[in-house]
Amino acid sequence: MSIKKSILVRVRIAFLLSFLIVGGIIYRLVKIQVIEGEQWIGLGESIGLKVMEIPATRGNIYADDGSLLATSLPFYQIAFDPYISSDGLFKSKIDSLSILLANYFQDKTHQQYKAKIERSRKAGRRYLILSQKQVGYQDKKRMEHWPIFRNGRMKGGIIFEKVEERFLPFSKLGYRTIGRVNANNRGTVGLEFSFNKQLAGQNGEALFQRMSGGGWKPVFDGTEVRSVDGFDIRTTLNVDLQDIAESALYGALKQHGADYGVAVVMEVNTGEIKAISNLSRTESGNYWEKYNYAVGSQGSREPGSTFKLASMIALLEETNIKPTDSVDTGDGKMEFYDRIMRDHKKGGFGKLTVQEIFEKSSNIGIAKLVNEHFAHKPDKFIEYFEEMGLNKPLGFQMVGEGVPYIKNTSDSTWSGVTLPWMSHGYELKMTPLQTLALFNAVANDGKLIQPIIVKSVNKADRKIDTFKPRIINGRICSEQTLNRVKSMLEGVVLRGTAKNISNSKYPIAGKTGTAKKVINKKYTNKYYTSFAGYFPADNPKYSCIVVIDDPKGFQIYGSDVAAPVFKEIADRIYALEIDMHEIKDTYAAQTGVFPVIKSGNHDELKYLCNELGISNHSSGDEPWVTTQVVNQSIFWKDNEVSLQQIPDVRGMTLRDAIYVLENLGLKVSTEGRGRVAEQSQLPGRKLNKGSRITLTLS
Repeated sequence: MSIKKSILVRVRIAFLLSFLIVGGIIYRLVKIQVIEGEQWIGLGESIGLKVMEIPATRGNIYADDGSLLATSLPFYQIAFDPYISSDGLFKSKIDSLSILLANYFQDKTHQQYKAKIERSRKAGRRYLILSQKQVGYQDKKRMEHWPIFRNGRMKGGIIFEKVEERFLPFSKLGYRTIGRVNANNRGTVGLEFSFNKQLAGQNGEALFQRMSGGGWKPVFDGTEVRSVDGFDIRTTLNVDLQDIAESALYGALKQHGADYGVAVVMEVNTGEIKAISNLSRTESGNYWEKYNYAVGSQGSREPGSTFKLASMIALLEETNIKPTDSVDTGDGKMEFYDRIMRDHKKGGFGKLTVQEIFEKSSNIGIAKLVNEHFAHKPDKFIEYFEEMGLNKPLGFQMVGEGVPYIKNTSDSTWSGVTLPWMSHGYELKMTPLQTLALFNAVANDGKLIQPIIVKSVNKADRKIDTFKPRIINGRICSEQTLNRVKSMLEGVVLRGTAKNISNSKYPIAGKTGTAKKVINKKYTNKYYTSFAGYFPADNPKYSCIVVIDDPKGFQIYGSDVAAPVFKEIADRIYALEIDMHEIKDTYAAQTGVFPVIKSGNHDELKYLCNELGISNHSSGDEPWVTTQVVNQSIFWKDNEVSLQQIPDVRGMTLRDAIYVLENLGLKVSTEGRGRVAEQSQLPGRKLNKGSRITLTLS
């Protein structure tokens, strides 16, 4: 600063410490603030005084049920002022202290600890770090009662310097999503980074004095500024669902030797992310979370056939085509301008309906339709994607969301082949989360919503801020189109490329995707496989996407690689959440007409039917019967119980079955609830008294 400028200096004197007594001499600290910055003058630095930050305690990260995902735990570094204690105390207790230090830290012998402390005391050092290892709070409390240390800081010289470490109670579960912090207590990735401002709090300040030996100790003079602890965040993540998604994905990646994989589970109505897993292959062949491919720009890829959903919506909205209309897809290859497109089935599919084109994932079929109806108005095709909201980021709460790339006609790389190739997921890019949002919109009756992963920011039990999903598009298409694509997505699993994951217990809807990867601007024989969908299809609760990049071996399609992972995740969630189960009566012949009557005691069943006014007839007089519906009446069939053969008790109530079997001398065990569905010893087999028969109830 020049002399002229120094005249303009505005001086503000701040007495951080008016009178500090060090070695019997009074020092005065003066802080001068100038226009161009702050400077220290006086004797502060020369006597080893410094204003230092006191870190705030970082806020916690919670799961949706309040389970702790990340917290800061206090640890302590043990320092010692060996010069402060009296000669008598030091000489009488140093051996005992050295033995305790050696036994606890196990990095030196007790003789080495004793020699180290004695050298420091002789040299007049006032600050000695005893070990680089940190100790927990409970160990700190025990150490406070050790010899010499028990005399406190002023007489015993013990110094416990608090150091907070970030702790993940569930270890590596959701590691990349939760994120990490650096040595300065700042988030570097994941939620720790995206919500660093809320989690970090505000650091305080205090005056510290340099000690002999290099350490600093606080000087509590009343000028210190207390730190303000960070806020907590409550996420939408569910620990159980996260574990399900992560373990299913990990198993598939190991099986196929893939480069990386993604699995995301979202609640359909709320847009809440319940699980998000990103696993990348390491040099050792293992997998861990090092990048968020589900959200970030590196995960933005050509999606392949999952994008046929968007193309089909555009076609159904723009044209009068119906799912039953036919298209000739030929022999499996078709020329579009100067390029040849191929279907995955050797020899082709021939004639297909529009529904079958989607179910069987015919590239030629969808490309032929798009080219026929949009070749002369390609901007209209792109316009549908923009109206749906596919051309813009979702505005996800985590920093670094990839920007979708939907090519338009003004792009320098637009050509005659762009439209047919774009129709099945090439020449555009989307992240897995953006693709999932589209499928979730179909499951959510056409409402495209912004996914969320943080529900609230809290201070203790008080909510400071809350977050709700934003509606990006209230209806991505007409109701008729929506119903048609729902049927197509269900058909993919029932009859199409994903029929290998069809499930009798609950319906699944979704679409497979397989895209060739671009390396050095050329398409290769490496694949990006995926499956996106929702379940249960008739009453969707969760949507899910699975991506597996570059699987090795003979299985390279989304149906073989990604779809089974989707099914494993869905099956385990379905088994976990009982409220999704629809109770079905396998014995009701005509729902709403006849009660559940399958098998039992003839007299009792006949009495019940007569009381209910149900027509019933029989041709025999056996005490045990089975039922058959004939012309709106129940017909009783004899179910003879023999003393030499295993009887048929299927369909009976548990009470009747036990009565019959135990009277025959059999030992009965049961599994499940309801009526008898299966029996371990088949009817008609020779009866051995005293043998065990297991009844499975349903």
